[in-house]
Amino acid sequence: MADAASGGLAAEKAALRRRLMADRTRLGPDQRAAAGRALRDAILELPQVQMAGTVAAYYSLASEPGTHGLVYALWKRGSYVLLPLLRPDGDLDWASYEGPDSLRPGPRGLAEPGEPARGLGAVARADLVLVPALAVDRSGVRLGRGGGSYDRALARVGPGIPTIALLYDGELLDEVPAAAHDQRVRLAARPSAGITRLPVAAGGAKIRAAD
Repeated sequence: MADAASGGLAAEKAALRRRLMADRTRLGPDQRAAAGRALRDAILELPQVQMAGTVAAYYSLASEPGTHGLVYALWKRGSYVLLPLLRPDGDLDWASYEGPDSLRPGPRGLAEPGEPARGLGAVARADLVLVPALAVDRSGVRLGRGGGSYDRALARVGPGIPTIALLYDGELLDEVPAAAHDQRVRLAARPSAGITRLPVAAGGAKIRAAD
């Protein structure tokens, strides 16, 4: 019975991933670039970001909302930026970003820092964590690509640390299918809507820069 339920959940997640990925591939380069700029500006305005000494981020690829400009801006204004290193077992180590020239090709098309690895626990020392996602629901459940890397990383992040999923418009859903190991995020960023605190409270949850 448990195996059947688990199989049904996996199939439901896979179908939702296929739909979301198809929607993303229909976006043109100009739309993706505009979304990346809007997300960058919204995130840089957050007081939590402005006060963060260390930010665990990620370097976007393919159809993901662009983060290259955001990562560069965080680094230029003095934040210590960590980017993930994908380990053979699927877990995430971390290393410092020292500008675009510090990156090297990594597995699965990723760009990774060439700096020394800081260990799996480095994400736990970040003041703020930026997270890739295909979708997030209004309770904070995140749908990733299915590898489980960020579920393991987020499990190491303390309850008071802002975790922000970067989305396109239309990817904050009413409900995302979830298993017990799926980690929630605390904020969602969208190009048109800005930053939303999760779970969504009655009356709306858009965060102003002064909040």
